[in-house]
Amino acid sequence: MRYHNITKDDMKNGDGLRVVLWVAGCSHRCKECHNPVTWDPDGGIPFDENAKQEIYEQLDKDYISGITFSGGDPLHASNASEVEAFMTQVKEKYPNKTIWLYTGSVWEDIKDYPLMQYVDVCVDGEFHIEERDERLRWKGSRNQRVIDVQASLKNPHNDPVIHCPDYYD
Repeated sequence: MRYHNITKDDMKNGDGLRVVLWVAGCSHRCKECHNPVTWDPDGGIPFDENAKQEIYEQLDKDYISGITFSGGDPLHASNASEVEAFMTQVKEKYPNKTIWLYTGSVWEDIKDYPLMQYVDVCVDGEFHIEERDERLRWKGSRNQRVIDVQASLKNPHNDPVIHCPDYYD
């Protein structure tokens, strides 16, 4: 797996202050994507132990709510297995921190992925420029959903349970 950036004290990509891992690799290639530099799975730099330690240093801080995986797409074929392995480590080491996942894939296609057991909130769906709305909470276009993953997995039909209202108050 490769990545482009680790953002610290981020308030835009999930609830509370977070650390964000921006992975390389995305096959969705959404029109007017805000981060097209991350599309190439061979871009960025290798995700290594130093990168993990940088993230752990942030997660050690009491005021950091958790980690967000974004990109690119953390579920891209070049990322999924390493993202799952790292999520496992994060959840074991920081059981009270939340994990958010941004993906261009939709819930119905990913709900059975083993890594979803570690995800607290998933923002699913491709960004659609024609549905862009800057008033939306934690997503860029109206087709995307902010899903409470654990509640959704407990739902008998695994239907998505929406995490929050669509718009900021």
